[in-house]
Amino acid sequence: MSTLTLDFTGIDGTMLATVGGKAANLGVLTAAGLPVPPGFCVTTEAYRRVAAGVPLDQVRDVLLGVEIPADIADEIRTRYLELGADAPVAVRSSATAEDLPFASFAGQQDTFLNVVGVDRVLDAVRRCWASLWTDRAVAYRDSNGIDHGAVELAVVVQLMVDSAVAGVLFTANPVTGRRREAVIDANAGLGETVVSGSVNPDHFVVDTASATILQRRLGDKKVAIRSVAGGGTEEVPLDSAEACLSDQQILALAELGDRVERHYGSPQDTEWAIDADGRLWLTQARPITTLYPVPDSPSNDGRGRHAYLCVSVAQGLYRPITPMGIASFRLIASGGRRMFRLPVTDALAGPAFFSDAGERVYADVTAVVRSRLGRFIVPKVFDVMEARSAAAMRSLFDDPDMSLRPGAARAALRILKLALRMGFPFRLVEAIIRPAAAERRLDRLGAWLAGRATLTGEHDSRTRLDHVIQALPLIPTMLPRALPTPLAGFVMLAWARKLLGSGEGLETVLRGLPHNVTTEMDLELWRVATELRAEGVEPSVASPAVQRFLSRYGHRAVAEIDPGMPRWSDDPAHILGVLANYLRVDDPDAAPDAQFKRGAAEAEAMIQSLSAKAGGVRGRLVGFALRRTRRLAGLRETPKFFLIQFLAQVRRQLQYVGAELAAANRIDRADDVFFLSLKECREALDGKDFREIVAGRHESYDREIRRRRVPQMLLSDGTDPEAISAPPADGAMIGTAASTGQITGTARVVLDPVGAHLEPGEILVAPSTDPGWTPLFLTAGGLVMEMGGANSHGAVVAREYGIPAVVGVPNATLRIATGDVITVDGAAGTVSLLPAADRTPPPAPAAATAR
Repeated sequence: MSTLTLDFTGIDGTMLATVGGKAANLGVLTAAGLPVPPGFCVTTEAYRRVAAGVPLDQVRDVLLGVEIPADIADEIRTRYLELGADAPVAVRSSATAEDLPFASFAGQQDTFLNVVGVDRVLDAVRRCWASLWTDRAVAYRDSNGIDHGAVELAVVVQLMVDSAVAGVLFTANPVTGRRREAVIDANAGLGETVVSGSVNPDHFVVDTASATILQRRLGDKKVAIRSVAGGGTEEVPLDSAEACLSDQQILALAELGDRVERHYGSPQDTEWAIDADGRLWLTQARPITTLYPVPDSPSNDGRGRHAYLCVSVAQGLYRPITPMGIASFRLIASGGRRMFRLPVTDALAGPAFFSDAGERVYADVTAVVRSRLGRFIVPKVFDVMEARSAAAMRSLFDDPDMSLRPGAARAALRILKLALRMGFPFRLVEAIIRPAAAERRLDRLGAWLAGRATLTGEHDSRTRLDHVIQALPLIPTMLPRALPTPLAGFVMLAWARKLLGSGEGLETVLRGLPHNVTTEMDLELWRVATELRAEGVEPSVASPAVQRFLSRYGHRAVAEIDPGMPRWSDDPAHILGVLANYLRVDDPDAAPDAQFKRGAAEAEAMIQSLSAKAGGVRGRLVGFALRRTRRLAGLRETPKFFLIQFLAQVRRQLQYVGAELAAANRIDRADDVFFLSLKECREALDGKDFREIVAGRHESYDREIRRRRVPQMLLSDGTDPEAISAPPADGAMIGTAASTGQITGTARVVLDPVGAHLEPGEILVAPSTDPGWTPLFLTAGGLVMEMGGANSHGAVVAREYGIPAVVGVPNATLRIATGDVITVDGAAGTVSLLPAADRTPPPAPAAATAR
């Protein structure tokens, strides 16, 4: 035999390019001694021969009518006869881009069941080849960034199981993410009804570790597909209220799935069948591609499950973080631990609570959830910063693995000692009594931090790298010194609320806040647009006004907490795009500076109104508290501003290192240095070639960019706590009220602000935001975010601009599409999708109406 066909016994997992994903897995399962029906594979060499030279836009039609070369046909005929004369077989496509760890391609190419006779087998092989070019397969490859020209197709020919019952088994729960929880869907007959979704199958959930059936839900199972003598299948009506699997069969399936998972070392999506004699067969296995990776943290002490919080998502960063960004966070976290005078074994590795998964940063918060003090304080903080994380954390309080443990007193004492050592309470009082002095102190802190980050003069790459490693741990020491001043503003707001007896009207007081560096940045960009309009020129890097803006704010960026991301000074294309959007605003009343001034005036009028309403001494105290709130609360963005200035300097030093490594051919491009860790940078400077490693990391990073769901809370068994929450009964999307007002308008879903186009008045629907997004707010009529709380960055800026906003709306970017007409109620915290019949947007951009 040549390499045109291969028996399953001659296939292993390294032969993806020869046999495709499905056949490679069947070869692995066969070699493992698992119950796989025998069969063979028509390799990609056969496909290449028949498809050679055919233009991609014609290949499907050509393959459907191709005459299979005689030598290929003869080999297929010989292999088929080895399975038995007129043996019924399944003929399945097996693409080289299929059943991969990051893309399953399930159902994208064709399968033909109960094929009998060599002529029909040859015809089915031809049709499988052609199915590589169906519209759905092409679209799927497009969405996963897979090159069409690099994909080839093999074909599996496998002995049919005349199944009494068949279906699908996931070795981990694909909805909640929980590992070692087998999920089984089953129906009588062939498994096609289950795979295609044409019936409501019986549904079973099994705890694999304890061999316990957790859930039984019987489907209606109205039809079955069965094999027909002589070839082909037929649909047969069913009428059975009984389960199609016994408890013994359910547990046997779960055990088989567990064997498959252990063999591969990762959760698997399998197809199975039970024949008339009760024998269990495994007909397919592939990775479950939708599961989020589980953090691998050294803090896991084996005492039950651990809980992890996604720090990067809580900071408004959905996209993956570069390896250098994660390495920087590890070092910063080590600095935080040292700040508490706790030992650090390996600063570059980070403390034990630090972890990463899916190229995002996670922190082990198990100790917080198990602590009475942690339960009291941390969810309250998240209520105003990231409400969905707060809800997910509270959902764990009744979990036996998260039961209260001793140790809270030690943690509280450690925090108190740090606060006193850093002068936190004294600085808070100073900000209230002498705000100007507090502001000057904050400015000095920023200058000190910038000075420690900067390295001037000529230095070699080792010196620059050492400087970065020494500087990054200083960042945490800035926080207890910087936070008291803006916190004092919110303390004053809380005092005013108590004096007034309610929070009515207080949101208005937060409009048009002074001293907010992010708002000032946005307004400065608007001034640049105004100058360009007056000069009648298009946005350009050569413009003095643009250069002035970049000299002040060029260190900022989208996803700016990742030092691996280009700064606006590196690539100003995003800023030029925002300026082009600003130039479309021709209504003077809609101008951002006018809106900001109106907001400030409304805030001052509200302070006077609330003071008068309280009356007397109480009224004067209310006025004092609210004016202090306005003076100090806007400084909440200042610590982040200092951080980003610092990281921009870190990035600059690493760019020098990258340039040397690229010149020495240790990496391909200078910016590839951001796909190394700090430790690897040292190894590269010592001579190690990282080009192949970096190439693989680029591929992984690009795949993670396309990931749409990132759990903000994740358990060590893979469970996403939010995934088990019940949806609202009325179908409304529920989030957290962030900025009052109501607007009905056209949605614009934006996953990445770079190059985004937003028409004035459109409702921005985003996964999350950081300051790199906020220029878009100026033309937005409303805001919907998947993440965030009432005091998150996006919510604060939305309030300052007076646009209705709802944040913390689960899966908003999936449930809303660009062009949908939605109603955002910023007071009720709801987002409603209008019925199709009513989806005609207003003739002009809808204005927010105050409530």
